[in-house]
Amino acid sequence: MSKILIRGAKVLGGEPQDVLINGDLIEAVGQGLSDEGAEVIEAGGKVLLPGLVDLHTHLREPGREDSETVLTGTRAAASGGYTAVFAMANTFPVADTAGVVEQVYRLGQEHGYCDVQPIGAVTVGLEGRKLAELGAMHESAAGVTVFSDDGKCVDDAVIMRRALEYVKAFGGVVAQHAQEPRLTEGAQMNEGVVSAELGLGGWPAVAEESIIARDVLLAEHVGSRVHICHLSTAGSVEIVRWAKSRGIDVTAEVTPHHLLLTDELVRTYNPVYKVNPPLRTERDVFALREALADGTIDIVATDHAPHPHEDKDCEWAAAAMGMVGLETALSVVQETMVDTGLLTWAGVAERMSVKPAEIGRAKGHGRPVSAGEPANLTLVDTAYRGSVDPAGFASRSRNTPYEGRELPGRVTHTWLRGKATLVDGKLT
Repeated sequence: MSKILIRGAKVLGGEPQDVLINGDLIEAVGQGLSDEGAEVIEAGGKVLLPGLVDLHTHLREPGREDSETVLTGTRAAASGGYTAVFAMANTFPVADTAGVVEQVYRLGQEHGYCDVQPIGAVTVGLEGRKLAELGAMHESAAGVTVFSDDGKCVDDAVIMRRALEYVKAFGGVVAQHAQEPRLTEGAQMNEGVVSAELGLGGWPAVAEESIIARDVLLAEHVGSRVHICHLSTAGSVEIVRWAKSRGIDVTAEVTPHHLLLTDELVRTYNPVYKVNPPLRTERDVFALREALADGTIDIVATDHAPHPHEDKDCEWAAAAMGMVGLETALSVVQETMVDTGLLTWAGVAERMSVKPAEIGRAKGHGRPVSAGEPANLTLVDTAYRGSVDPAGFASRSRNTPYEGRELPGRVTHTWLRGKATLVDGKLT
């Protein structure tokens, strides 16, 4: 059994402590710890967090291995401090059967850089007409508890109601991509001043907000759990806040890019800024930050969406939507939430590890940094500042909106059940 002594780390940003890892568990946390046989990691000044958990990752395998694979995606996750990711179902074939989700699950186990929990499709083929094999996917080796047609909205209210009723039986959750399709036909960016000036098809905020309003009412009626993917507007925040005040079992996520970037960037016509839902206004950005700080928005999820070069290096209208995010998420959260005083590091741990693990029922993740707990940990050099260079990414794709941008913080070490997956910023 290998032993690792992390010396002088600021656990959750608090006072420096030592953390002794023995095998796959934390053996002790305190000051002045020693163990002659342990490998020592000098962590003075760095912040130690529970391993991050991403409830919204696109790993693309099977079917789009030119964009990402389970191996490259989980290597990117480990580089970003993640010990568990939830893989979205919009693969080829779609993850709408027990066989496909088990394939993704076993690939994650085989590669070992982080735990991979597949998300099952809500409907067959993501077509919105017929419920997928929800029960079979839950009963499979993958033990699916989260279901989503992400990339497409479950816009049929009857299908959505049935899905909520079905997953209630085993404590599952439906994660909704809130986008009324009729209101977003031909949409290319956020509907507003910038879209009008550029002459690009507008994506109105109400297209998101109307679906969220409907679904929280359905969840209340059924008595089931609903999760809102990549919430992006100030109006959506108010609907979720209202729903929570009524006791409706709703949770919501925000992406790092929606906490930092605005639709003004679309003026460059650089397709790297094309994403679903679109970048919104500065007013929306500040509303999202405040909602994440006060708990209205429960978690940060990356919506890591890798694309090959040719799908982004083209004219705006033809470009694919999406951004990679696993390797920059924590830095963006530090800049927008911690360095602004909106969140402490303990708050970051809650929103990027504890709560996503709770929503997705990820066993062994999001646990306290204390004796007897699984050694799923990440160490962050919060004093670091550097420019983002996608050439150094572990992801197979490079479609980051932050290329050349200076961001704070750098993950130096990641441990998955006591095994180092990242050491001194380099994958093992």
